[in-house]
Amino acid sequence: MTRSILFDTETTGLDPLHGDRVIEVAAIELYNDLPTNRTFHRLIDPERDIPGDASRIHGITNADVAGKPKFAEIAADLLAFFGDDPLVAHNAAFDFGFLDAEFGRIGQPPLDRGRMIDTLVLAKARFPGMPNSLDALCRRFEIDLSARTTHNALLDCKLLAEVYVELTGGRQRGFDLAADAGLTLVEYQHSGTRTARLMPVSDDDRAAHDAFVATIKDAVWRRE
Repeated sequence: MTRSILFDTETTGLDPLHGDRVIEVAAIELYNDLPTNRTFHRLIDPERDIPGDASRIHGITNADVAGKPKFAEIAADLLAFFGDDPLVAHNAAFDFGFLDAEFGRIGQPPLDRGRMIDTLVLAKARFPGMPNSLDALCRRFEIDLSARTTHNALLDCKLLAEVYVELTGGRQRGFDLAADAGLTLVEYQHSGTRTARLMPVSDDDRAAHDAFVATIKDAVWRRE
């Protein structure tokens, strides 16, 4: 089985190089791209004020982080949860950049970019030229967004896990996990209905398809 970690951060702003800090980090464990019941979630004292504009986006205020641990106090637990496995995030460069800045402040090395899996990149490849925010992808895959009134890191992780399943075909690859003792998987079901859509095919496209099929040697559908 392949383990990976899907994670998200909330911050005081957009630029870690100009003093913005992480105020929330959440992560979900995945096996074969399907979430298990193991999660990591911490609110963090950013050691600075949270601007009102940022609070209006994620709903986290100065009062919410008062008395919470500083990043240095949760870093070891976060790194232990991450392990050495691939790290999945939406617009991953943003989250990697903020965590790298936090790790740098406490003398830790940056995260290996070779571990990065960016669901925004996956979505853009699958839906070029279309909106590919988390909200847009949830609507496209008919995933319930009713609880997402603000950007909460743990909720965003759970929603992104559903999106990731759709983007990677994880349902099919994860079927063998049922036989693994001691591993609990989260099962997702769509509440909406799906309507089949007929796609018209032009004569030119049909001819091109027939020509391509004719080049396939020993096709299984031709065997008797």
